[in-house]
Amino acid sequence: MSSKYGPEFKHKIVKLHLEEGRSLRSIATEYGISKSSITTWCNEFNEECEAQSKNDPDTKTEADYMKENRRLRQ
Repeated sequence: MSSKYGPEFKHKIVKLHLEEGRSLRSIATEYGISKSSITTWCNEFNEECEAQSKNDPDTKTEADYMKENRRLRQ
């Protein structure tokens, strides 16, 4: 089963949600994708970051940086 969206696109969508704080609804409407797809991609991204942090627990993951950027913007 092939993916309709590439990893770069998925990462962009996750970044919009996690870092910029965009709502699932606004992203889904703008890009014509389902909210459940965005949720799945965010979960996959978080799992990937958690796996990376297990290798080096003192290193911040990309998800950590995205969340921190969002917090600072608010």
